[in-house]
Amino acid sequence: MHDHTSFQVAQLPALQDNYIYLILPRHSTSCLVVDPAETVPVIDACQQLERQPDYILNTHHHWDHTGANLELKRMFGCKIIGSAEDKERIPGLDLTVCEQPSTSLGGLRVRVIETPGHTRGHIVYLIEDALFCGDTLFGAGCGRLFEGTAEQMWSSLKRLARLPEPTRVYCAHEYTLANLAFASRVDADNPALSMRLKQARACREKASPTIPSTIGLELQTNPFLRVLNDDFRRHYAMRHGIEQDEISVFAHLRRKKDRL
Repeated sequence: MHDHTSFQVAQLPALQDNYIYLILPRHSTSCLVVDPAETVPVIDACQQLERQPDYILNTHHHWDHTGANLELKRMFGCKIIGSAEDKERIPGLDLTVCEQPSTSLGGLRVRVIETPGHTRGHIVYLIEDALFCGDTLFGAGCGRLFEGTAEQMWSSLKRLARLPEPTRVYCAHEYTLANLAFASRVDADNPALSMRLKQARACREKASPTIPSTIGLELQTNPFLRVLNDDFRRHYAMRHGIEQDEISVFAHLRRKKDRL
C-alpha cells in the first residue's frame, strides 16, 4: 500500500506484467479503479479492503486496460470514465472527459491531461501528487507509437516532465528492467542510471514492483526524458549522425527501442 496525504494506493498485479490501481480515499468506503485489466484481482482487493468501487478510470481503450470494465460495472454499478476520443472504443463508457485543470472525484482533486502518442485518445490522471499514466510514461521508458506520431508523444512526455519532481509515477506495466537495459546502452555514463538498475534488480529478485517511480527519477534515468538534457541530446545526435533537435533525437531513440 502506498500512502498519500488524502488517499492510499493499492497496487494489484494482473495478466503478465500489468498493474491495476485502487485509489482509496481516507475516511471513505469507496474507491476508484484505474485500468482494470482483470476482474478477480479487483474483486478480491475490494472485499479484503471493504471498499466499493464508485468509478473506473481508463487511460486508453486497449483491452489490457479495459478488460474488466463491463463485469465490474455489472457487479458494482460503478461509472466508467475515459477520453472523449475513445467514446466508441472503451467498453461501458459512461462519462467522457477532455483536458481539464481540476475536478473533484471521490472527494479527491483530479486533473486530466491529454497525452496522445501511444493511442490518439490516451489521457492520464493526476490525482493530487500521484500520476496514473497508463502507457504514456513507463519506468525508464515510454509507450510505443501505435496511433500517434513522434511529435505528439514527445509533446505529451514534455508536459509530464514539467510536473513537480516528487510526483509519484504509477504506470500500467512492469517494464522497468527491460527499459533500463536499453537505457544502459544509450546512456552508459549516467551514474544515476547505474544506481537505478541495481535497485530495480534487487526489487525484482524479491518479486517486488519497481513502480511507482517519480518524475525526478525519470528525468535523471529515463532515456526518452533525457532528451531534455542538452549534453545527452547533443552527444547522442553526434554519435548517430542526426539532427540535434529534440524531436529528431526522441524519434531516433523510439525507433531504436522498437527494433529490440
